[in-house]
Amino acid sequence: MRQQPYFGGAESGGPRLEDVMEQVGRGDKNAFSILYDAVANTVFGIVVKVVRDRAQSEEVAQEVMIELWRQAGRYRPSQGSVMTWVATIAHRRAVDRVRSAQASANRDKAAAVRDQQRPFDEVAEQVETRLESEQVRRCMRALTELQRQAVTLAYYQGMTYREVAESLQAPLATIKTRMRDGLIRLRDCMGVTT
Repeated sequence: MRQQPYFGGAESGGPRLEDVMEQVGRGDKNAFSILYDAVANTVFGIVVKVVRDRAQSEEVAQEVMIELWRQAGRYRPSQGSVMTWVATIAHRRAVDRVRSAQASANRDKAAAVRDQQRPFDEVAEQVETRLESEQVRRCMRALTELQRQAVTLAYYQGMTYREVAESLQAPLATIKTRMRDGLIRLRDCMGVTT
């Protein structure tokens, strides 16, 4: 017959773990000391099986004990034994630590990959931007006057089609047609494929 992992019971004359838990829930530090002695080895055993790193397991086990102190008032004997409740908290904390460690490793790996990518070449970027700007200016010169004005007002000055029509004193339908035709010519001139 397996011995209880804690200290007492009705036959030994010691307090039951459920009673100790109730006292801990009321803030009794001596009762928490008894609880700690009763469950610490079990908590550490559960945590180390999940975490697998002794130093981290010690940290997690300590976090579990702090959580037991803080959450003792929430324990309900009708929902399971103290040891089951403690084991559940320990397992949950251990899994959280493993997930956190994995997420951290993934972030570090992603950062390392980003750092190994080709560094930003500011000169090449400026040259490319200048060449694209020159090509846009050249293609804009190929548009009709109304197309060029409409595109300039809409895309460089942020006007709506209606505002462009009012500014150029042209019917809205005409502006829409000129804009469509102008954008098609620009696309073709720039060599953009759809």
